[in-house]
Amino acid sequence: MSEAILPGAIIGILGSGQLGRMTASAARRLGYRVHTLSPGADTPTGHLADREVTAEYDDLNAVADFARGVDVLTFEFENVPAATTECAERYAPVRPAGQVLHVCQNRSREKGFLNGHGFPVTPFRDVDSREALDGAIAALGLPAVLKTAGFGYDGKGQAVIRDAAEVDAAWESIGSDPAVLETLVDFQCEVSVVAARGTDGSFAHWGVVINDHRDHILDVSVPEAPLPAPVRERAVDVARGILEALDVVGVLCVEFFLRADGELMVNELAPRPHNSGHFSFDASVTSQFEQQVRAVCGLPLGSTELLRPAAMVNLLGDLWAAGEPDWSAALGDPQVKLHLYGKSEAKPGRKMGHMVAFGRDHDDARQRALAARAALTR
Repeated sequence: MSEAILPGAIIGILGSGQLGRMTASAARRLGYRVHTLSPGADTPTGHLADREVTAEYDDLNAVADFARGVDVLTFEFENVPAATTECAERYAPVRPAGQVLHVCQNRSREKGFLNGHGFPVTPFRDVDSREALDGAIAALGLPAVLKTAGFGYDGKGQAVIRDAAEVDAAWESIGSDPAVLETLVDFQCEVSVVAARGTDGSFAHWGVVINDHRDHILDVSVPEAPLPAPVRERAVDVARGILEALDVVGVLCVEFFLRADGELMVNELAPRPHNSGHFSFDASVTSQFEQQVRAVCGLPLGSTELLRPAAMVNLLGDLWAAGEPDWSAALGDPQVKLHLYGKSEAKPGRKMGHMVAFGRDHDDARQRALAARAALTR
């Protein structure tokens, strides 16, 4: 176990969105200082940081200067180039390591890693040409989903192919880039396990979270999902195995499909705090953001106990279409907590904030969260 990086030190964050913002908030509560680097200025993370550096990720001179000025680096955005983390690692520890980022930022590498280590993934084939796509379809059959190998999130870079007439349009829609073709899974729900691993190999998790999506974007998350115990145990076991196989230090989310037959299949990995773990900021003894700080700084991991039944709803830019949402109406329920990310412009589909609601049980919390969001635009 490496020596702990103690409060008062400087944590560098590559990326500057809402995940960095909430990590910075947790870091400052623990007494750390925060620097952030991204191509943007006046960013959500920058609002809370001691120093905001505006530079492209491939500006390695700027990255080297940034890394020299911090005690440890982490990231809140997995589409940081591998060369960026390789450069940063010369000057300060990067946690999770750049190799974790390298695997998880490319679907082909990620699925190859998972499959090679025996973790359950949907049948897939790598596709690097139109001809290869035909071969993959012949091997897997239809329906299937075509996904760009790199730089996809919230459903971007994906196309469902249900019959042969849709193949050309799907290939063109992803820009004819290297891709992965996957069998379309018949699933009953999507779940996730957000977990953390310390420098000493210690492991902690927030249970199994049920997630509802709308237009491929996370909409509602409910922790401590009411699922059969064997399913919950299997999900946590797989998540732990993945963090250990990748030698993760920090937080990582494993997203699963729960098939209609009760089997779990890993969909994607996110090597950072995750949208489906946002409830933990208010509802857990230790949030995923505080845990990220604890882990990357070599401190003991905190308890992930859920304090009360809770649910989270995302707030997308669509809510601003008719003007400023009615925050007073949403907060009329005293069991609701509001988090806004400080983004300067609301756009359709853009994550602008979230709300967490508490309730008597999970269903009550979910209904309160949905009702609070509905009240924003009445």
